[in-house]
Amino acid sequence: MVSLICTLQDHRDEVYWCAFSPTLLATCSGDKTIRIYNTNDFSELPFSPLSGHRYGVHCCRFSVCGTYLFTCSTDALTIIWSMATGEVTTKLEHPGGSPVRVCSLSPDSSLLLSGASDGTLALWDFHSKKLSKSKAVTEATVMACCFTPCGQMFVTGSTSGDIKVWDLDMKQLYAKRDAHDMGVTCCDFAPRFDVDFSSVEFRLASCGQDSQLKVWIVSQHGAAACEMKLLHTLTGQSAPVLSCAFSSDGELLVSGSVDKTVTVYNASDGVLLHTLKRHESFVTACAFSPTLPWMATGSMDKKVNVWRIADRDSGQAQSRNPSCQGAGRKLSGHSRLLVSDWSEEDVLAWLSEEGLEELVTTFTTNNIDGPELLCLTKETLASELSIESVGLRGKVLRKVEALKAELTERDAPDEFLCPITREVMKDPVIAADGYSYEREAIESWISAKNRSSPMTNLPLPTTLVMPNRSLKTAIGRWTATQ
Repeated sequence: MVSLICTLQDHRDEVYWCAFSPTLLATCSGDKTIRIYNTNDFSELPFSPLSGHRYGVHCCRFSVCGTYLFTCSTDALTIIWSMATGEVTTKLEHPGGSPVRVCSLSPDSSLLLSGASDGTLALWDFHSKKLSKSKAVTEATVMACCFTPCGQMFVTGSTSGDIKVWDLDMKQLYAKRDAHDMGVTCCDFAPRFDVDFSSVEFRLASCGQDSQLKVWIVSQHGAAACEMKLLHTLTGQSAPVLSCAFSSDGELLVSGSVDKTVTVYNASDGVLLHTLKRHESFVTACAFSPTLPWMATGSMDKKVNVWRIADRDSGQAQSRNPSCQGAGRKLSGHSRLLVSDWSEEDVLAWLSEEGLEELVTTFTTNNIDGPELLCLTKETLASELSIESVGLRGKVLRKVEALKAELTERDAPDEFLCPITREVMKDPVIAADGYSYEREAIESWISAKNRSSPMTNLPLPTTLVMPNRSLKTAIGRWTATQ
C-alpha cells in the first residue's frame, strides 16, 4: 500500500530532482532554487530556499551522512552547500563552462562526478575540491551518471541512447549501444551487490525516451573485464520515463513518466506493484528515503508529492505522518493565486516570514489585508501607519515589490518565460532553433561557446537572433493587467 501524505508546493517552476538524506529532503527546480525540508514533519528549514545558481538547478545529491548537499545547473556550476548553515562552501565550474545536467557522489563521499551538455565528464576530489580528471565521453549530452555501490566504477547515460561503464581513471570498460532508443534519461544502482569468487555483480536501473525502464546486470570479472546484460524490461508506463530510483534495501524500484504516473515495481522480479496518478504533469524526479518509509516524486506541475509505503515499517510512518497536505509551506497565503485574496491573517504571517514582526501590531490595528498590502506607498506607510523609520518603510516596500514580482512570474503563461532563466522576458528574441529567449540569456549562452540549442541540444545553424516583436507586445499587454 502506498499513500500520499504530503504535497509540497513551494517551487515556482518545474521540479527537476528530489533527494533524501537520513533527516532531510531536498528538491531543486527550474526556478533556480533548492528547498530543504525536515523529514520529521516536512517543514522547510529556516535557511531554505537556497539561492546560488543563475539558472535552473537540474540535480541535487546529499553526502552519505547528509552533512553536505551538491547541486548542479545550466550555469556550469556544481555548488557544495553546508546543511548545518545553508551556506555555500565551494563552487566548482565545469571545464569548458558547459551546462551541467547531472552529478553523482561516490558511496564514501570522496569523489564527485558531473556530466555536461557538451558530452564531457568531470571527476572532482571532494576533500581537496580539485579537479581530478576530465574527459569528453560522448558527442551527445550526458543526462545520467551514478557510481557502483563499491565506488570503483561508474556508469553514464546520454541523449544518444548509450550506457557506458568506466573505471575511476575514466577508462571505458564497457559500452551498451542504443540501450534506450532516443536517449537515456536517468540511471541508478541498487545498493546491494553479489560477490562470487573473482567476479562481482551489480544491478543497474535505467530509463529513457523509449518509454521503458530496464534492469541490467553489470558484472566485473577480474581487474578489467566487464559486461552488461539485460535482466528486465518494464513497460508499465505509456510515455518516456524520466526518472528512476532503487529503495535503500534494493527491494523496490520506482519510476516517473511523461504520462504523469509513478510506478513502483518489485526490483527482484520486475512485477508492477503500484501505479500512482496524483501529478498533473510529467513526473521528472523520484527518490526513496534511506531511513524512513517515505518516497518523494517531483513534477513539471511544480509540486513534490511525499508518499508513505505502508508495508515498510508502517508503525513508524503512522506516528510521523504530517497532518495536512502542504506541510512545509511557510505561508498559507502563498497557496492562493492572488495576493488580493489574502486575509489579514495571511498578511501577518507574511510579515513574520519576512522578518517584519515589529510591524504586526501596526498592521493589525489598521486591518491591512492583501489588497491594502498591494496599495502601500511611502506616503501611506508614513502618514497612515505612522512608521517613522525611513529604512523600515523602504524595507517594507522592497518586500512588497519582491512579492509582486514573485507572483507575477508564478502566474505568467509559460510562453512568456525564457527557457534559460525561467523569468518573464523583457527583450524576447528568436534563435535559429525556433525558440524564443531573453536576448541577454541566449547571447550569454552562445558567448560561452555553446553552439547547441538550450532546448534541443542540436547544433544551431547560426548564432544570429531576431527580435520577437509580437511576443514582446503580448508580454507588455499581459504585464499591464497584473
